Amino acid sequence: MQNNRVSLTQFIIEEQRRVKGATGDFTSLLNDIVTACKQISGLVNKGALVGVLGSAGSENVQGETQKKLDIISNEIFLQTNEWAGHLAAMASEEMDDIYPIPARYPRGKYLLTFDPLDGSSNIDVNVSVGTIFSILRCPGNCENPTAEAFLQPGTQQVCAGYAIYGPSTMMVLTTGHGVNGFTLDQSIGEFVLTHANIQIPADTNEFAINASNMRFWEKPVKRYVDECLAGKTGERDKDFNMRWVASMVAEVHRILTRGGVFMYPLDSKMKDKGGKLRLMYEANPMSFIIEQAGGASSTGRTRIMDIQPTGLHQRVPVILGSRNEVERIISYHQDA
Repeated sequence: MQNNRVSLTQFIIEEQRRVKGATGDFTSLLNDIVTACKQISGLVNKGALVGVLGSAGSENVQGETQKKLDIISNEIFLQTNEWAGHLAAMASEEMDDIYPIPARYPRGKYLLTFDPLDGSSNIDVNVSVGTIFSILRCPGNCENPTAEAFLQPGTQQVCAGYAIYGPSTMMVLTTGHGVNGFTLDQSIGEFVLTHANIQIPADTNEFAINASNMRFWEKPVKRYVDECLAGKTGERDKDFNMRWVASMVAEVHRILTRGGVFMYPLDSKMKDKGGKLRLMYEANPMSFIIEQAGGASSTGRTRIMDIQPTGLHQRVPVILGSRNEVERIISYHQDA
């Protein structure tokens, strides 16, 4: 790369060389994921010019209205990752069940979960959206894996990452050795390392929560938000800013860049469903990234990555970001 810049491909290969006995399968799988994200980035960038905006007139397994780009992005991920022989199966937020690798292709030793277009409700108004993914090892029979093979706690993740499609397209990645960010250089079609060893400040004066749900919140969350809103006139003795993008990728990216807390907590409206966000496709991969960057991630009651999944589309409360603020919110739950 010019000017000694490190490409994502080079970075992954150098990481692989540090692992004794590495076969290159994992590196090739990541390259396929990168290819899928580049394709999605191109479509998001063109938007109405190529007719991909608007509703698809269908619902996903969660009962959410699908956008055209939800379906297109899902197909891109499947087609890009099914053929190379690195995966045993895939699972997507947009599909009811797992996607076994077609019989005409070889099977691999990894499992891939993904949210192909997080924050897609924002796509028609040109606000940042993204793709979230997580890689697991396939336990047991990798020739014919079942949904149970995916039900591993977040601590078992081999890799987690996201692509954010904003003013620039970025890929943020962890393999358990810190967090690094790569920006897509459109002139050469490569992601280039631009944010090395990302660390989240332990303290912050920003929080993100959907305030329209205030009447449904539990007391610990309301206590925390009330303290933030009181600012210098309250017991925290400092002013806070509130943010809300309604795109988890955008919220997490802001936290990685300058600190903050993101909350989609348990509330009386979502209690029967267990929460709002999906454990496998959103909470676990983002928690892995946040923790590797020095932050914390919890339901308010337990560490998210310690949760034993019970279903592909299980939902959980999510509170993540700057460590000291997350720990404060956890302590309020313990007090309650």
